[in-house]
Amino acid sequence: MKKRFVYRFNPHTLSYERVEATLGDRLRRIAGTVLPGVVAGIVVALLAGMWIDTPEERALKADVYEYRRALEELNGDMERAEAVLADVEGRDSAVYRTIFGARPVPEARRKPGARDYSRWEGRASSRLIVESMERMAGLEQRLYAQSLSLDEIYKMAGSKKERMASMPAVMPISKKECRMVSGYGMRYHPILHYRRMHTGVDLSAQPGTAVHATGDGRVTVAGRSGDMGGYGICVVVDHGYGFKTLYAHLQEVTVREGQRVKRGTVVGKVGRTGLAQGYHLHYEVIQNGERVNPVYYFFNDLTPAEYDEVLEASYLENQCLS
Repeated sequence: MKKRFVYRFNPHTLSYERVEATLGDRLRRIAGTVLPGVVAGIVVALLAGMWIDTPEERALKADVYEYRRALEELNGDMERAEAVLADVEGRDSAVYRTIFGARPVPEARRKPGARDYSRWEGRASSRLIVESMERMAGLEQRLYAQSLSLDEIYKMAGSKKERMASMPAVMPISKKECRMVSGYGMRYHPILHYRRMHTGVDLSAQPGTAVHATGDGRVTVAGRSGDMGGYGICVVVDHGYGFKTLYAHLQEVTVREGQRVKRGTVVGKVGRTGLAQGYHLHYEVIQNGERVNPVYYFFNDLTPAEYDEVLEASYLENQCLS
């Protein structure tokens, strides 16, 4: 093998002398030549890795971009679905349930329960993901609540004939035999001498005039009752489906407690018992535990013109008779 030589400086002779190169000398010379290139290559590779994507990384970034676009499109679809569902919910409360005299669906039933989304925290698209999941959970719960509501309405429709017969939809005294003297609302009481809420209508009529049940139902009160205040002799009919009617200040009753009555059955006769001034009938409609304006239910035996006349008379703020 051909010998390799290196030159070293001799401080004693102040000259360079040729000596045979050792293995260490050779390795140092190779390292001095190769190492800078290796270091430069590593630096270039690192810099390239920071700013230049690999094919796999480019594919992953493209997938993430498409996923974000799909989530945004899904949120747009959910927004349109929410608008349609809101319209259905509005009709459910304002039309379908109103027709059958049923309470609207409670808002609490439409709201989803609490859910844990903590596992999505810290991700690049966590906000968008959580918002999408929350909207979807809300849609699911609202659709479920609406489905239950439609099931209830379907059952109500199945019993429409009975429901309509039970609804207090006529005047308790023949329109030819009475006159409305006081309507529903704040009125001055003639005996107590102060303004208070008048929770029914007063129909003036001759003493002994027949008072009729305004819908099918069962009599729950017939006569004087200690918890009925100043109503005097009265009758209460439970019509079911959330409706009750009260006929007060009667001269006498012609039914008994527990008796089933039909619309038009005579339940009593006009009088002036209790806190009453003048012969008249005080008539109330209670819907789902709340007293409502009875005039709204006088539609079954009045012409449109007569109904408008009675409705206008009910709004006059005058003195009531009881």
